[in-house]
Amino acid sequence: MNQDEAPRLGIGIIGCGRVGASIGAAWRQAGHAIVGVSATSTASLERAEDMLPGVPVLDPDAIAERAELVLIAVPDDEIAPLVTGLASLGRIHAGQILVHCSGRYGTEVLEAGTRLGALPIALHPSLTFTGTEVDLSRLRQATIAVTAPAPIRPVGEALVVELGAEPIDIAEADRPLYHAAITHASNHSITILAEAMELLTEAGVADPSAVLRTLVDASVANTMQNGPKALTGPISRGDVGTIEAHLAALSEFSLSRSNPAVRNSYIALARSTAAKALAMGRITEAQAQQILSALD
Repeated sequence: MNQDEAPRLGIGIIGCGRVGASIGAAWRQAGHAIVGVSATSTASLERAEDMLPGVPVLDPDAIAERAELVLIAVPDDEIAPLVTGLASLGRIHAGQILVHCSGRYGTEVLEAGTRLGALPIALHPSLTFTGTEVDLSRLRQATIAVTAPAPIRPVGEALVVELGAEPIDIAEADRPLYHAAITHASNHSITILAEAMELLTEAGVADPSAVLRTLVDASVANTMQNGPKALTGPISRGDVGTIEAHLAALSEFSLSRSNPAVRNSYIALARSTAAKALAMGRITEAQAQQILSALD
């Protein structure tokens, strides 16, 4: 069955944050009907109007009652209580599809609905969302982790394909490790880049992003192609003197800001980088010990 022949669903969205709004808009583009969206804050109401124009804003229980598929796009810790509450109100019914977008959880968090015969699916896009139309094109370049019981997994995969993304199968037990990897690559990269921009500003650079953009793009591209072999820099050369100069500059910066966060993250990542360089044979055991001593 191709996408044009797939049955159209009445989809309700609980939570009009960046993820819920964008995925709802993408499914709407694929031909599904969005029967309702919940939004309470000014930002979420504006997002609903921009991304899902004409869709009625309803309470979560009303959405669950009328939707064939319920997209639960709320913070991780709110998913289980929300589903439990909807189940206790009788708003979840057999055959209804329950989808959440948490990277941390598989389908166990939807158990209160599953016990009533609902069909649980966990989808997690490898994408940082803006909550704008920009996300719709980015989804077509993303992968989405699918966790669902085997009989239901094809439904989850079809929903992903309708977003234009590529489904990947992640087992329930592997969701925390998968999410740790995604978080480490995305969120921690943002921290590193923000810290680097702060240091460049302190060094008198007017446009830090101009300095970093090509370097970071090349580093990411090289790593995606070559893995850890892409590693370069003073640690991979065993250049202890350069590392010591970095630490001295970072110590001065930390004292001027009364905040050691940047120096601490540099040291933690330098230790990890030294271990990687040693494992690949880029540096000797003696060089690794010199680097670790400098970092200590």
